[in-house]
Amino acid sequence: MFWVIDWNADPIIAKFGVFELRWYSLMFALGFVLGYQIMKKIFKREGEPLTWLDSLLTYLVIGTIIGARLGHTIFYEWDYYKNHLIEMLLPISLEPKVHFTGFRGLASHGGAIALIIMMWLWSKRISKKPVLWIWDRVSIPIALVGSFIRFGNLMNHEIIGKPTDVPWAFVFNLVDQQARHPAQLYESISYFLIFLFLAHIYWRNDAGKYRGRIFGWFLILLWGARFIIEFFKTKMGGLEEIIPIGLSTGQMLSIPLIIAGIWFLWHSKDMKSVD
Repeated sequence: MFWVIDWNADPIIAKFGVFELRWYSLMFALGFVLGYQIMKKIFKREGEPLTWLDSLLTYLVIGTIIGARLGHTIFYEWDYYKNHLIEMLLPISLEPKVHFTGFRGLASHGGAIALIIMMWLWSKRISKKPVLWIWDRVSIPIALVGSFIRFGNLMNHEIIGKPTDVPWAFVFNLVDQQARHPAQLYESISYFLIFLFLAHIYWRNDAGKYRGRIFGWFLILLWGARFIIEFFKTKMGGLEEIIPIGLSTGQMLSIPLIIAGIWFLWHSKDMKSVD
């Protein structure tokens, strides 16, 4: 175990009175800032109005936060939140007394479902383009945002992996002294590579030829990676306790998204863009 990494990262970067600047929040914000710049380049490349960007960012942020929060409370801790509905969307706890907690618990599957819906609304209200047009393009920066968020999880010592004796194991000292898989790092690296792949597909102009191709690859690769990496994570409860079929909650929620991705990829050859 000579090569085990002793992980002592402090989740808090700095404190300013009662305000704390955390790595997770920084990575979350940085991911969206970079994603905004990527979408700006895409819009410029295609001659689309840059005035769309602000509304697009608003829809993305709101969809991500609300969807991810509801996803966590419904898929993972419904037994608690069904009796504490006000705490689902507000960063407070009512027990033992009212106090600020922040949003402790965001589920990426909930965020993904909400983003699909929000992009449909944005297309109807703002761009007036087929929803697959924005799904294809926004999938690229979303993969990058996911990579940054998982790095934030690493800095937070959360979403840890199962015990292991691999040479690159991490000991998350804020959790315990057990050597574990750095599952957050596995996901962060995977999502970054997926981002590079999707960007490559777009910039070689496949997105302009076949609607749904990038979106299909996004669903297959990102949720396929999530399905595989779940084997290395500690159990998080939720649906796996209600549906004991040997799969984690994350895996069960990933399957329909992977199937949808296969459908979009398969049918993309029949959905040539006319934009």
